[in-house]
Amino acid sequence: MIEALPIIHFSMGFLLAGLSIAFLIRIVMTWYPKENFKNKFWLLFTVPTEPFLVISRRLIPPIGGVDITPVIWFGFLSLIRELLVGPQGIISQMLLRSNSFL
Repeated sequence: MIEALPIIHFSMGFLLAGLSIAFLIRIVMTWYPKENFKNKFWLLFTVPTEPFLVISRRLIPPIGGVDITPVIWFGFLSLIRELLVGPQGIISQMLLRSNSFL
């Protein structure tokens, strides 16, 4: 398990950062509701985020006609990323402690 910590740390950080960027771009996309974001480039951001947004849209309706679910997911992912792989995160601390024992 200890040998896999660097790979887990990098993978989790990369995945959470990528999803955070995708949700950040989805936030910007909500500013332009009349635009067609169904071409190939925008699918990079809509395909990985839409399953999360579909679930949360059932629970949180648009407020004043504005979909706030990408903002909620961005905040949630930022929190999870900080708790797991941030400087004081759980996986980061496990990695530091495992390196100090070697």
